[in-house]
Amino acid sequence: VQLVESGGGLVEPGGSLRLSCVVSGILIEYYDVGWFRRAPGKEREGISAISSYDGKTYYSDSVKGRFTISRDNAQSTVFLQMHSLDSEDTAVYYCGAVFRSYPIFSRWTLGSTYDYWGKGNQVTVSS
Repeated sequence: VQLVESGGGLVEPGGSLRLSCVVSGILIEYYDVGWFRRAPGKEREGISAISSYDGKTYYSDSVKGRFTISRDNAQSTVFLQMHSLDSEDTAVYYCGAVFRSYPIFSRWTLGSTYDYWGKGNQVTVSS
């Protein structure tokens, strides 16, 4: 099983990026996927997730209204569209996958929930 994040980089404050998480080795349509980030000196933070059961999306307060998660099962990819980025969003971003939770993905913020992880992708917000 592999999860590979891409799309990060350097962006100015107020800018946008779209992260991708390409999944192989499992049938993504049966897996819930979450995005986490770890900023320098801070603990890992669960910021968004998407259910494989009903497509329900979840967001932390820190990104709600600015980030949008989506999935394309045909491409085995989960996306994280990020807008209005600021320095507080600077972090390494990770995606994780876990077999479908039913009926709700209640433990999406917990890293221990996920069985598979990508290696991370750096996002730096700076002028």
